[in-house]
Amino acid sequence: MNKLALVLVIIGALNWGLISLFQYDLVASIFGGQTAILSRIVYGIVGLAGLYCITLLFNEHERVD
Repeated sequence: MNKLALVLVIIGALNWGLISLFQYDLVASIFGGQTAILSRIVYGIVGLAGLYCITLLFNEHERVD
């Protein structure tokens, strides 16, 4: 679960990088615009993965270093 969440967060970070550098939203382009239901689902899943990854900061038993 940790690796899946981390992969989703990386995808989100790369998408934000594309938006900032090139004003290009890859997720929106693939799934039909920012307001399309599939895009909103992807954004939501990436957001949940980001929230989950916060727990990795405080988990001392299993570090992602």
